[in-house]
Amino acid sequence: MFRILNKEVLAPSVIRLEIEVPDIERKAKAGQFVILRIDESGERIPLTISGFNEERGSISLVFQEVGKTTRQLASLSSEDCIADIVGPLGRPSEIENFGTVACVAGGVGAAVILPVAQALKKAGNKIITILGARNKELLILEDELCSISDEFFVTTDDGSKGHCGVCTDVLNELIAGGQGINRVVAIGPAIMMKFVCKTTEPHKIKTVVSLNSIMVDGTGMCGSCRVTVGGETKFCCVDGPEFDGHLVDFDELMNRQKIYLEEENLALKSYETRDVKRTECRCKAQKEEGER
Repeated sequence: MFRILNKEVLAPSVIRLEIEVPDIERKAKAGQFVILRIDESGERIPLTISGFNEERGSISLVFQEVGKTTRQLASLSSEDCIADIVGPLGRPSEIENFGTVACVAGGVGAAVILPVAQALKKAGNKIITILGARNKELLILEDELCSISDEFFVTTDDGSKGHCGVCTDVLNELIAGGQGINRVVAIGPAIMMKFVCKTTEPHKIKTVVSLNSIMVDGTGMCGSCRVTVGGETKFCCVDGPEFDGHLVDFDELMNRQKIYLEEENLALKSYETRDVKRTECRCKAQKEEGER
């Protein structure tokens, strides 16, 4: 069992958990992930490590409530425990002094890109960060990313903060303005990463993306996380999760991400129904106790 040390709400439905896992913390590097299971009957889900605390022997995981398991995970509190956490998994990010690196993060991708940007900064790179979200309420980790960035830009779809538009608007302006970008790291929704790659490809700027496609075992055995990269089948869990974005078949990736939508919706509906019944039972018991 692994103890939750701290829980923080970063934005509506976006949670950060600090979990005590000293064995994983000692070995993990930027870009790697874990697979966790809340209890013995739970499903296994992959979450990229977004922070490390050597003194506490802990890692931080950031996730958005979108399905049954993330909803259940969000219901936990400090001092609660998680049954299983396996890791570190995947290949670490390639970290060296490339020169100027643009880190483009969309939504919860900010949590994944943070340790990568920190490691790249430590390696001597100039860091340009472009952080995007649908609106200002969904922006996360602004202060942390800004503190390690030489240049920092915010975009929102509705214009509620920063540039009104998408991340690629700012990236296009930087490239057109002669900003010498040697490498781009893009992490966020698949559609965002796809268009970042389309933006950089004509300029031959190496662009790395992190893919969190469907995973089950996380060791390359099940094949559920397969993606096509450069015309070859790769497994996100052992060959990635980071790949050359110009070689990724994003259309195939996005289609695969929809495969289990019906089952995921049914699982969430079933969980919510049970949760409502549990709440009704508690309220009824409290009412009867009060009447007595």
